[in-house]
Amino acid sequence: MSHLEHKEPINPVIVTVENGIATLLFNRPAVYNAMNNELMLAFRDATVALAKRDDIRVLILKGEGKAFFAGGDVAEFHDRKDDPDLAATVKPMGDTLHDGIMAIRNMPFPVIAEIHGACAGAGVGVALACDIAIASDKASFNLAYTKIGLSPDGGATWFLPRMIGIRKTAELIMLSDVVNADTALTLGLVNRVVPADKLSIEVAALAKRLSQGATRAFANTKRLLNSSFETPMRAQMDNEIQLFAECVVTKDFNEGVTAFVKKRPPTFVGK
Repeated sequence: MSHLEHKEPINPVIVTVENGIATLLFNRPAVYNAMNNELMLAFRDATVALAKRDDIRVLILKGEGKAFFAGGDVAEFHDRKDDPDLAATVKPMGDTLHDGIMAIRNMPFPVIAEIHGACAGAGVGVALACDIAIASDKASFNLAYTKIGLSPDGGATWFLPRMIGIRKTAELIMLSDVVNADTALTLGLVNRVVPADKLSIEVAALAKRLSQGATRAFANTKRLLNSSFETPMRAQMDNEIQLFAECVVTKDFNEGVTAFVKKRPPTFVGK
């Protein structure tokens, strides 16, 4: 069956929410969740909408079928390789993807990548945008761009130098070799590697733990981390104390210090 013949799912992205934990599922399993324009639009719209909700305390990103997210749909690019309008249409498509990635970084709650199978191209950028990444021991990573004559998008050249340095980033992008889960862990691309049959269990447990945490404190932490590489030291510390002061008027701060003094576990409400 060719890429033109497979039946497309009605919803390329599926969002569910339960007990404050949202899940965003990439849903083009027949093509390893490769990204076409419909998936990009759905991803952007879903992440922007989720970021505005006040009933969510954690988001999980995951993929349907055998892959997490296999990057762009190369078969569709092949079909359009001789289209004189291709370059003009690529920019707005990429902007759509990048709006979704920015929404992940700016979400006022933690985002977890649940990575099984292949994570390639822009899928790597999406995974790197998440706050915590948990990979199956069967997962693999590949920037892949240069193998089809492209430079990266999806934030790869922003995230990777900060995580692993410029020299290693250049190697991963220019050689585009497949990186297995253990190597990804050693490099710092993921936080944990777990057996494939335990992945969903581990992610669910982590999501539950985070959903019971001090959500405003998590949100402020993300804001500080997002700005840390571009902000001078004194300005960053000024930002830290400003957000620290914002936290001390929250219900969760009141509960946290009370629980500490009374030597009991805190019960945070996320406000």
